[in-house]
Amino acid sequence: MNYANENIEIIFMDLDERINKSIEFMKNEFSTMRAGRANPKLIEKIMVDYYGAPTPINQMANISNPEARLLNISVWDKSMLGKVEKAILAANIGVTPQNDGVLIRLVFPELTQERRMDLVKQVKKLAEDTKVSIRNVRRECMEALKKEKAAKTVSEDFIADYEAEVDKIVSKNIEAVDTLAKDKEADVMSV
Repeated sequence: MNYANENIEIIFMDLDERINKSIEFMKNEFSTMRAGRANPKLIEKIMVDYYGAPTPINQMANISNPEARLLNISVWDKSMLGKVEKAILAANIGVTPQNDGVLIRLVFPELTQERRMDLVKQVKKLAEDTKVSIRNVRRECMEALKKEKAAKTVSEDFIADYEAEVDKIVSKNIEAVDTLAKDKEADVMSV
């Protein structure tokens, strides 16, 4: 779409950027939710005291997923196995690490129906929070357009067109959020 001036273009660029950040955050949170199979992203954010510096596990070990419900963590410095094990226990991810002196195994149990329902609630809440965030961005964008209208830098007809464009962008992204949430719910509920 062609914009009447640079300020309008900046408003739309900011709209796209902030909506994309909200959706990316939601996707990232979805990827860390355990849905019946082991996912290396579940432990990537766990920090270990690595020679005095807090370090994520994925920066000090190889994380592999040989089976659907199993993660193997092969620490490069074997003297750190105990610290990695303690960090995983402290993270309280619902799995007890098994340390055999060479690598750490995490065996994830099957999800119970009750736990699946809790995860579905979390998915719905996260999707709703993302939609609220998108609506807040919409509101701020509309306020910026009203300021442009008040400053008389753009005609009222153009402002009406831009407002309709904002609504179209927002509704398209809210539909995308709903689709992502439904997909994640289906993934969580599949046995």
